[in-house]
Amino acid sequence: MSPSPETGASLNAARRARDLDRLADRPDVDLLVAGGGVTGAGIALDAASRGLRVVLAEKHDLAFGTSRWSSKLVHGGLRYLAAGQVGIARESARERHILLSRTAPHLVRALPMLLPLYPQTGALQAAFTRTGLLLGDVLRLSAGTPGARLPPSRRVSRARALELAPQLRPDGLRGGQLSYDGQLVDDARLVVALARTAAARGATVLTRCAVEEADGGGALLRDRLSGAALRVRARAVVNATGVWAAGLAPDVRLRPSRGSHLVLPGRLFPGLRAALTLPVPGHRARFALVLPQLDGGVYVGLTDEPVAGPVPDVPEPTEDDIAFLLETVGRALRTPPGRADVAGAFAGLRPLLDTGPGASADLSRRHAVLTSPEGVVTVVGGKLTTYRRMAQDAVDTAVARARLRAGPCRTRALPLVGAASPAELRRIRAPRRLVARYGAEAPAVLAEARGRPCLLEPLAAGVTGAELRWAVRHEGALEAADLLERRTRAALVAEDAAALDAAAREALAEGARAEAAGRSRRPPRGAG
Repeated sequence: MSPSPETGASLNAARRARDLDRLADRPDVDLLVAGGGVTGAGIALDAASRGLRVVLAEKHDLAFGTSRWSSKLVHGGLRYLAAGQVGIARESARERHILLSRTAPHLVRALPMLLPLYPQTGALQAAFTRTGLLLGDVLRLSAGTPGARLPPSRRVSRARALELAPQLRPDGLRGGQLSYDGQLVDDARLVVALARTAAARGATVLTRCAVEEADGGGALLRDRLSGAALRVRARAVVNATGVWAAGLAPDVRLRPSRGSHLVLPGRLFPGLRAALTLPVPGHRARFALVLPQLDGGVYVGLTDEPVAGPVPDVPEPTEDDIAFLLETVGRALRTPPGRADVAGAFAGLRPLLDTGPGASADLSRRHAVLTSPEGVVTVVGGKLTTYRRMAQDAVDTAVARARLRAGPCRTRALPLVGAASPAELRRIRAPRRLVARYGAEAPAVLAEARGRPCLLEPLAAGVTGAELRWAVRHEGALEAADLLERRTRAALVAEDAAALDAAAREALAEGARAEAAGRSRRPPRGAG
């Protein structure tokens, strides 16, 4: 039998049309979720796995907002330890363990992280960071993550530090502190996997479908493709729109902060075998990161700048952000990168709850679940790593408020589509790149090229035509931007996006032709 996606997990234009028709016929649901980022998709999965009838409505596309602009780290909360937020650090370590061991072991790998020790990193700061790493080891063990998955931290020699990161400036280097954390192959892939797993358990996932108004009894949806409006009666409504939460819950006060990253070519970091954690001068617990990616590129981040005024759909890094990151990492490198070396840049907005005066960097990353006077449940704050716990708390609140008959939360042990153990993944007969991105579904992606070997030829950024076809047929991609910006990340580098554009449009056209052929074979609605 040829490989195929998990039953019911395919999202595509035809399913979207059927789901809209079905919702028009039966507009009563248990739970309506607004927002298709990691939290919204996590809520849809949590609720559907408890036996609730769930609709997820996203104005744009899955992972359109903040969820695709992260550092791609599944981290154990060392920064929170430095700030004295032990509870959040403990929660992060537990959720990292669940992702690594059960939920998405195919999408998360262990990432060595090296903090080089230079004269400007004095003995006191070195001792401070070493203590933090040891506490991180304690949290890792308490979460149940074995050293075989995430090795314990240790001090390394100058020679070893240069082996791991040959581009480090050797003068003054006296060694380093090596630790391990989790790294996602792609944050947007996590969101898509969550949404598809929710769909496999009965959730209705509607992209290009805006929630225009909502209260505790339902919402008005607008199909942004046809313009049609649909009133949905929901026993509970959860607002998971992140930095745009005030649009549905005006009483929610947020203080967004901008986190910017640079995309640099891997040739600037030959032989790089570990991420770099570089202290920001003048800040005891703030660091810049140099993060090698599986596609050969390198991300450099991360800023933490307050943002005032209207929230844009797609935030942009400022030139000040870019200069700050280049300057910070340049101090530690033999050959500092310049502005001309930046192949791309991206920024995301953190939906931080406004808890009073102070810098945005000092605001708590703890999530909050709030209920408006109109009965809308809103979840804000938190981090990508803790999405599952945020979803659980939001669904618990909605279930209690609406007195819904629902089972207990099941997501601690619920694997996402494609999930498999490391041993099982090693046995899959497919290119390692595909296994890293699709897990156990990698052979099904290969099967998209059956009879057409040209679809397995890399076009740009390693992406093949088979992956584009798979995204249209099974991952809900409706437009070229969905393919270039979210199902693949080619748009992070303009040249890669341009090289893939024609193939993306052809994959969409093939999908449209297949859908039209399927419609011609189906009886008219209501016939039979």
